Formats: sequence, C-alpha cells, structure tokens
Amino acid sequence: MTGILLRRLGSFALTLLIASLLIFASMDLLPGNAAAILLGTAARPDTIAALEQQLGLDQPAYIRYLSWVAGAFTGDLGNSASYGVPVSGLIAERLAVTLPLAALALFIAVAIGTPLGVWAAARWRRAPDRIASGFSQIGIAIPDFWFGLLLILTFSTTLQWFSAGGFPGWQAPFSALKSLVLPAVALALPQAAILTRVTRSAVLDVASEDFIRTAQAKGLTEGRILWRHAVRNALVPIVTIIGLQFSFLIAGAVLVENVFNLPGIGRLAYQALSQRDLVVIRNVAMFFAGLVILVNFLVDLSYLWLDPRLRARR
Repeated sequence: MTGILLRRLGSFALTLLIASLLIFASMDLLPGNAAAILLGTAARPDTIAALEQQLGLDQPAYIRYLSWVAGAFTGDLGNSASYGVPVSGLIAERLAVTLPLAALALFIAVAIGTPLGVWAAARWRRAPDRIASGFSQIGIAIPDFWFGLLLILTFSTTLQWFSAGGFPGWQAPFSALKSLVLPAVALALPQAAILTRVTRSAVLDVASEDFIRTAQAKGLTEGRILWRHAVRNALVPIVTIIGLQFSFLIAGAVLVENVFNLPGIGRLAYQALSQRDLVVIRNVAMFFAGLVILVNFLVDLSYLWLDPRLRARR
C-alpha cells in the first residue's frame, strides 16, 4: 500500500505541475500584452508600463512562473487588479458559498440518482426501469440554468417560498442554507439523471456475474443479493461518477450562480473574465484544475478500499 500511495502522490504532483505550466503559458506567454488587455486599448503607454511593473510582467517568464508557484505554497497569489485585494482572500470568501452549494447539490443528486438507478436495475425492463430511464433522459436534456429559472418562477415568483436570488451570509445560517436550496436543486437534476443511468448500468453488469448466481442458489433474499452483493460490487464506477460530479458542481456552477446572483467562485470567474482581471483568472483556473486533479486522486485511492483485488494487481 505504501508503494501504491507514493506512486499516486508522484502522479498527483506531476499532473499539478503540468497543469500549472499550461495555465501559466496560456495566460502569460501567448501573444498580447496582459497589462494592455487589462487596461484597454485607450490606455497610455506609461500607464501600461506602470501596471506591467506592478504585476511583475517586466520580469522574465521563468521568474514570474517560479514566483507564482512559490506564492501558491505560501498563500500569496498576488492582488486582483480590479478588486485591489489579495486573490487568496477573494477565492476563500467565494468558496464559503460555492462549497456548501456543491455539497448540497451532490447530496441531492446522490440521494435521488443512486436509489433510482438501483430500483431501475432491480426492475429491469419493467415499469420502474422505464420511469427511471425517462427521468434520466429528461434530466440530462434540461440545462441547469434553464431549470433554475423555472424554479424561480415557480417557488419564488408564484409560491413565494424562497427568495429569487442573493445570499444573506452565514451570520444567519438558516436563511443562508435556504437561499442555496433552489440553485442546489437546479445543479442536482442533471447530475442525478447521469448518476441514475450509471448506477443502473453498473448494477446490471454485476448482476450477470457468477457470484450473483451463487448467492441466488444459496437461497438469499432478493434484497440481500441486490444490496450486499450487486450494489457493493458496482461501487467503483458509481464512486468515479460522484467524484467527477463534485468537481463539475464547483467548476461548472458559473451560470447557476449568475442566475441566482450568488457570490460564489463561479461568479468570481465570470466577473474576472468580463473585467479582464488576468491575475484572478489564472489563479481561479489553477484552483479548478487542482480541485479536479485532487478529486481524481482521492477517487483513485478509494478504488483500493472498495475493491481489494486492485491492490493485488498493483
């Protein structure tokens, strides 16, 4: 296990390094003056030169890259040109909204998609299977931002059960959590639909294995065979999708956060793009990339716990 963990850590570090090089190259080494892009075409040359010095753009590329990486280890990601505050503080402040939103959306998606997929597999080619397949197709086809608008019209404008948008802050925990319910449901619907389809396929694949027929021959109940044998051995693809979904819910919440006017990291990325704040864009992009790599690393380690046979192969 120690050797496997060290190899995975090495792969994790190498992937982070490659991601950081690609992001730095795309932001800093491509043609065009970053300071001129940030200030606009009407900026004076001396103003552009002053901003280049402030951002460190007058230094060689390798110095800027090493300075950025070193700052990442110490928490110093530079200052936002448009907000005038440290980028690390901006990201941390926005994560206080996005992380609970993604966690709530993932909880809803798993609570709906997993049992629905198992139910469809247990009733293959019968009415429950058709219902689950129909839900899966509809959920995947509906864009989350459009579903969010529909939720606002129904539960905010018509029924007035929830606010149409905004975030009151965690000083009022109940109000804060309530403001995340509708956007979490909007984000969860497509993910629940995907998870339903994956769970159904994974359980059906396992149901054809020899050990399932052996369990049936022993006279075990249908429920025990389903949950103790079929679902348990189908967890690897299910956990893979759940891990990918958590990354997507954080990195892909830009539209939903803008629909509900939530001050999350997705909205920060959108605002940074519109304001051409390259320092924020670079660090947010690296955060998204690092999050995806970290989640994949943790999911890969979970395989070893879920399926001991994989430890023997590695």
